[in-house]
Amino acid sequence: MSATAKPRLKTSAMIASFAEPGQKTAPAPFGHALAKAAEQDPRIVGLTADLGKYTDMHIFAQQHPERFFQMGMAEQLLFGAAAGFAETGMIPFASTYSVFAARRAYDFLCLDIAEPNLNVNIVGGLPGLTTGYGPSHQATEDIAIFRGMPNLTIVDPCDSVDIEQSVPQLAACEGPTYLRLLRGKVPTVLDEYDYSFELGKAKVLRGGRDVVFVSSGLMTMRALDAAKELAKHNVDVSVVHSPTIKPFDSETVLKEVSGDRLVVTLENHSVIGGLFETLASTMIRGGVSSKVIPIGLPDEFLNAGALPTLHDRYGLSISAIVSKVLAALS
Repeated sequence: MSATAKPRLKTSAMIASFAEPGQKTAPAPFGHALAKAAEQDPRIVGLTADLGKYTDMHIFAQQHPERFFQMGMAEQLLFGAAAGFAETGMIPFASTYSVFAARRAYDFLCLDIAEPNLNVNIVGGLPGLTTGYGPSHQATEDIAIFRGMPNLTIVDPCDSVDIEQSVPQLAACEGPTYLRLLRGKVPTVLDEYDYSFELGKAKVLRGGRDVVFVSSGLMTMRALDAAKELAKHNVDVSVVHSPTIKPFDSETVLKEVSGDRLVVTLENHSVIGGLFETLASTMIRGGVSSKVIPIGLPDEFLNAGALPTLHDRYGLSISAIVSKVLAALS
């Protein structure tokens, strides 16, 4: 290697893998859950825009090939076809990457699906910072884009439990939904907290007297681990998991954040337009004046690189969370 050449990062370090070493995982929970749901409901169909393998839709395709439709690299066509299926009484699940759903096909989702309030379920892979391949694939602003769309339900699952349990509930939801998909070998953590997913509901996973974490998506995993680390510093942390971003469970969350404890939001999304701003506006309307600090991605296009390095750089790692909370309490 020449003195000016830059070493290549290993591809495995840049793909959407965030399980800790030795952590329990479940393979392709979305694909298996969708295939199982389709056994119970013949109206369920699966579509993808040339990303079946990379959104775990291939599991459904293998088990229900007559109900699987490959639309090619044409996200607008994907959503248009999904809308047509819904108009005929079918329940489509349409998968692509989150960036393509939010940026390339927004108008089709808005006018073909959300405006007529059709039961179309958009499944977006690589949400937030779950890939190191740079801004073309990092959907850091997808929730911000979609929060203003009427009728659209937004779900940001934490782990395989959330995903598996959410699929049949999304299928039963009357209007359109957007699921931020965690794919491949997805960690399983919520089974240890007497937890069950309920669409539109937040859950208090653990109580604490000093700090309240309000989290969504994979950051709930980090919140739980950071809470354990903070306990070593005699900081007692409550963790509230809010997998449904819209509609937001203001009743549960406001009850937990009321008081004089420090409130911290944790999200795998830009601090602009996501969970932090959802909670802040909810607290203002509810008359709650607790101090809130955000842990999330900055309002900028992020670098490419190895995923663990990026999570540490942008403050999503456990150590970064612990340091920020201790600094806020000092």
